[in-house]
Amino acid sequence: MTPRHVFVCGDPALDFAATLRARRSSGIEVLTTPAQLDSWYLASGLVDSATRATQADLEQARVVREAVYRLVADRRHGRPYDETALALVNDAARRPSASPQLAPPGRRTTATPQEALSTVARSAIELLGGPEASLLKECGSPECTRVYVDRSRGARRQWCGMESCGNRIKAAAYRARKRHTPALATR
Repeated sequence: MTPRHVFVCGDPALDFAATLRARRSSGIEVLTTPAQLDSWYLASGLVDSATRATQADLEQARVVREAVYRLVADRRHGRPYDETALALVNDAARRPSASPQLAPPGRRTTATPQEALSTVARSAIELLGGPEASLLKECGSPECTRVYVDRSRGARRQWCGMESCGNRIKAAAYRARKRHTPALATR
């Protein structure tokens, strides 16, 4: 069973980078097929419809995803950007991106996989080159490697999302406290 798409990072580029989960351990790949890539583009809201991706589109998307993740990690750790990753993201962003069109029922964005990927790359550039780059944090869950934009009051957010990680960590901490708290004596 393929994991469902999760959008908790606060930016499409970060959510895209998070399609490879648990990077430090099991490395759970969400984008296993071209259809999963199509599904992610639609679920993200970047496009309303897309032409079907090919295996080559999937492979290119994974390469750009890893380049985005590398640039985000470099930014978070105050390192110079990896030149190869920088070139990959910039090249993807130079290509035509998904363009919304106005139609009688409202806005509609139809794209090819390459246009959708260009939109993701442009989002990464806007994020990393903008004022929110200083708000990037990695989830506090030891298994999770998602990076998110911490827009919380006082920048006190600890997890990528409550449903995905926060509740699990809080429940584990509660159980640990209960195990180590002696039972009150009854009289």
